[in-house]
Amino acid sequence: MQDAIAGVTVAMVALPLSLAIAIASGAEPAKGLVTAIVAGFLISLLGGSRVQIGGPTGAFIVVVFGVIAEHGYDGLVIATFMAGLILLLGGYFRAGNLIRLVPEPVINGFTIGIAIIIATSQLKDLLGLSLAEVPAEFLAKLDALWSARPTFSLASGLIGLATMVLIVLFRRAAPKLPGLIVAVAITSAVVSVAGLPVETISSRFGALSSTLPWPELPKVSSARILELLPSALVIAFLAGVESLLSAMVADRMISGRHRPNAELLAQGAANIGASLFGGIPATGAIARTATNIRAGGKTPVSGLIHAVTILIVMALASGLVGYMAMPALAGLLILTAWNMSEPHKWRGYLTERKSDIFLLFLTMILTVLADLTVAIGVGVILGLALRLQRRNLPESDWSEPER
Repeated sequence: MQDAIAGVTVAMVALPLSLAIAIASGAEPAKGLVTAIVAGFLISLLGGSRVQIGGPTGAFIVVVFGVIAEHGYDGLVIATFMAGLILLLGGYFRAGNLIRLVPEPVINGFTIGIAIIIATSQLKDLLGLSLAEVPAEFLAKLDALWSARPTFSLASGLIGLATMVLIVLFRRAAPKLPGLIVAVAITSAVVSVAGLPVETISSRFGALSSTLPWPELPKVSSARILELLPSALVIAFLAGVESLLSAMVADRMISGRHRPNAELLAQGAANIGASLFGGIPATGAIARTATNIRAGGKTPVSGLIHAVTILIVMALASGLVGYMAMPALAGLLILTAWNMSEPHKWRGYLTERKSDIFLLFLTMILTVLADLTVAIGVGVILGLALRLQRRNLPESDWSEPER
């Protein structure tokens, strides 16, 4: 019974998040629901953690937006399918333990960088700004947002702010209540009843589908595979790192122990499954997993029920979902970005070694101003080099031979 309650509770948290993440990624909102249903079900069914909840997460917004912008949505589907295969290989070759070699400052740096990008990407909808197109490049985006400031909508700003305040209040006053969906529902209802000039999901994207699409193999070619391989590697890396981080957090909360290689296999199957249904990349979600545990989830059944609950909502209440206000979802994602960055740890970061602080800031700056692939590559290589340099290796007995 506790698993059923936890599953329904976490579904109510996952529902608005899945919609908001898909929209922020440049995909249709229904893609987020499809991913939460298909990938969420497979991650719980096959995963190496008993309480892990999977689905679309904020960490993917940056890379997904970039892939769609450069290669189209069909390119994203192929990259997600390829990432799933890479994760399956990683699980088969027992690479789950290798994730621990990724330096922590690199993980913290690109997480904070991603959070900054997510938050700035939501300012347009939060403030109701009129922009034909928001540039993907960070500094150009800030310039475009500043130029559009005369189009600020007071109604949108108030709805977004009210949603954020309600989420924080619910989180503090009733942490077991699915405050995200309640807050978004309240402010969206105000928009509908008062007839405020605020964009909603249905006004921007039209009616949401109430059924899952039929699974379909993506059309691939050797040229397309080579073109999308870097994106697939980044998606696989993010899925592996975030799912294993989430599983470790869950272990601490339930005094359990996850199986890292089984978790990678599950993530591979989930991303292949999501791509077959036209979804977006998925991984274990730390906030949703923590919500599941706090609500009493103890077995994978809660995760399965979470996926089925979202499917039922999609089938029976897609019309109501369309009333969700865009500023409300933007406010929700800005708070998600804030929590992703873990501000309570910032002071601690500044007390670390100078090399670790440098690595964190370098990864963060490269993530924001350059590219996630570059940030991860440079960060991991430099981090491993610093780690090797710190080792107290015994002096070699080798001497140059006489020739």
